[in-house]
Amino acid sequence: MPSSPATPNPHPATQAATPAATPHTLFEDGVAIFTGVLLISVGVAFFTSAGLLTGGTAGLAFLLHYATGIGFGKLFFVVNLPFYWLALRKLGRAFTVKTFIAVLLLSLLTELQSQFLQFSQLQPLYAAIAGGLITGTGFLVLFRHRCSLGGVGVAALYLQDRYGWRAGKIQMAVDCCIVLLALWTVEPLRVAGSIAGAVALNLVLAINHRPGRYMGT
Repeated sequence: MPSSPATPNPHPATQAATPAATPHTLFEDGVAIFTGVLLISVGVAFFTSAGLLTGGTAGLAFLLHYATGIGFGKLFFVVNLPFYWLALRKLGRAFTVKTFIAVLLLSLLTELQSQFLQFSQLQPLYAAIAGGLITGTGFLVLFRHRCSLGGVGVAALYLQDRYGWRAGKIQMAVDCCIVLLALWTVEPLRVAGSIAGAVALNLVLAINHRPGRYMGT
C-alpha cells in the first residue's frame, strides 16, 4: 500500500547524501571506448576461432548473405540504417558519434587481431562462455559511457531509457532469435554453442546494467 503524502521520509539523511551524477570527461570516454572495444574484439576472436556465430545485426547480415548471396557489407550497412537513425533521433549526436568511433575501432582491431592473438586449441563450449563474458563486459563498458556498436545495442539502450526494460534482456532475446535462425544453414551443435555464448554475454548486461544502478553519464 502506498504511503500517505504527509508521511515523513524515514531516512532523510540517506536521501540528502545521494550524490548527483557526474558526467564523464572526454578522456574518460576515450579510454572507456578503447577498453570496451578491445575486450569485444578479444571475445570475437574466441567466437570466430571456435567456429561459433554472433548475434546482433552482424549475425543477421551473415544469415541474409547466406540466404540471398548479396554481399555481407551491403547487407550490414542496410540492416544498421534504422538503428543509426534511431541513435541520432532518440539518443543524441554525442551518442551517435561515439558509436561510429567504436564501430570503426572494432573494424580495425578485428582486422589486426590475428597478428596479436592466436589459439592453437580452443574448446567450443569454453570459447562460447568465456568469449560471451568478455564481450559482455566490453559492451557494459561502452553502455556506461553512452556508447554502443550500433544495431541491437542502440535499440536496447533506447528501450531501457524510454520504458525501463533491461538492455541485457532485450539484447539476449534478439541474439538468441538470430542465432536460432542459423539452424537453416549451420549444424545444431555450433548453434547450441553460439546460444550459450549469447546467454553469457547478455547475462553480464542483465545483471550489471540496470536503470538507476550506475550514476555515470
